[in-house]
Amino acid sequence: MKPRDINGFLLLALVYLYLLRVGESARLGKGDAKKQVAQSQKTSEAYVTLLYGDEFVLGVRVLGKSIRNTGTTKDMVVLVSDGVSPYAVHLLEVDGWIVEHIQLLANPNHKRPKRFWGVYTKLKIFNMTNYKKVVYLDADTVVLRSIEDLFKCQKFCANLKHSERLNSGVMVVEPSESVFNDMMTKVNTLPSYTGGDQGFLNSYYADFPNAHLFEPNLSQEQLKSRPEPSMERLSTLYNADVGLYMLANKWMVDANELLVVHYTLGPLKPWDWWTAWLLKPVDLWQDVRVTLEGSLPGTAGGKDPHKQLLVKILCVVPLLVALFYGRHFLIQVQQGLLCNGSFCGYARHLYYKYKSGSSMPIYSAVGVSTSIGSNSQYANGLGSMSNFNRLPPYLGVLSIFICFLSVAISVGSAAFLVPRQVMPWTGLSLLYEWSFFLFMVIFSKYLDVVNAWGRASASSTFAGVSDSSQYDSGKGHQRHTSTCDVATLYYGLGMAMLAILAPSLPFFFGVTALFLR
Repeated sequence: MKPRDINGFLLLALVYLYLLRVGESARLGKGDAKKQVAQSQKTSEAYVTLLYGDEFVLGVRVLGKSIRNTGTTKDMVVLVSDGVSPYAVHLLEVDGWIVEHIQLLANPNHKRPKRFWGVYTKLKIFNMTNYKKVVYLDADTVVLRSIEDLFKCQKFCANLKHSERLNSGVMVVEPSESVFNDMMTKVNTLPSYTGGDQGFLNSYYADFPNAHLFEPNLSQEQLKSRPEPSMERLSTLYNADVGLYMLANKWMVDANELLVVHYTLGPLKPWDWWTAWLLKPVDLWQDVRVTLEGSLPGTAGGKDPHKQLLVKILCVVPLLVALFYGRHFLIQVQQGLLCNGSFCGYARHLYYKYKSGSSMPIYSAVGVSTSIGSNSQYANGLGSMSNFNRLPPYLGVLSIFICFLSVAISVGSAAFLVPRQVMPWTGLSLLYEWSFFLFMVIFSKYLDVVNAWGRASASSTFAGVSDSSQYDSGKGHQRHTSTCDVATLYYGLGMAMLAILAPSLPFFFGVTALFLR
């Protein structure tokens, strides 16, 4: 190619790249313009939630989907702190949330849980004066039916829990700069029984237990005939507490009329896969999750594209390791040695024992193996072999202890490895797979130790036997090894069943309430 042709080719390439860059900039500009238009199309009322970190992103997505399912036209605003990643912010924006960045308010209480460090930030909803009315919902809530009537609340509405405490998980607020400033002057003086925002609000609205019940269906004449309330109590339908459900194994109200379900039990959040097997109401949340659209690639159904590769690796690794370590068994099968191996030999031994009518314990099979053959020198070594046939009395108890310990370690390690926010069936399948795999690895190491110890004991026992006796006793040792293989099979199958049963106990027992009636 001539230099002039090369220069022409480079020039065309540069022009092509420039046009691509211009087109991309134009496309992004249109996207930003659409985003600005969407941001500017605000209503005077909004649903609001708060997000401190990426852990609750899936909860916010499901909450937004449940609100959109009601057909609302109100704005959906999420207040995000610096702990939220740019990817999560972008995901929420394409989901339809209006993202507002805020700075956390420090918790003035010295005695508080560490996770309550920034919860006073929730008070900033009282300063959202660009809206006439906001309905605040915690990220661990889900809306089942339309709650548009909440915007009929006056100054402040919340749900009363435990007879005298308001719950800040669902609130209706009429933003006011004066109210917010008054709160800020009192955060250091008013006590908080929880060490967080909820305790402070209970102190700030000290007379809340005496507030009248919110009645959304009152006519305009009835509303005008009574003084405007400064606060109103919401029905349990607007904040159905899963914690209260757990106490009675049922809702305190008609389940068909529930409007908002609140998953209040601290570590049991609905996006953690194992809660689906512990709390029946999690099904309501999961039914909304599976309908999430793929706003970004790989996010349909609430999936995390960054975790999908990890899930695939966790699924494949045990299978590859099992195939790798099972290659010797496959080679033996191909060579036709299966029927000459320990299992078939033990089956033949059981058959002959049944035909002869003898009743010998399993471990006495080694003794039977010593009686096979007519070699007199081997018979002379029978006394030495009798010592070899005796198993230590503590071996059975030790093996059972190691088995249960292996199961506990396997299940605990598997639960730690499985990502928290996978789908329930995916999480349970991975838990089974890794529990079984880790158990076989741990318990096989124990069997290797026992095997090495047995070989060392056998070597010391056979030291005084003649060469021919050693030869025949070697056959007996092989048969003893075969019997040990069968015992290993028993242990393996039994503990495998235990490893499979342990993770499914909550499902079989139906642990949905603390106290069953």
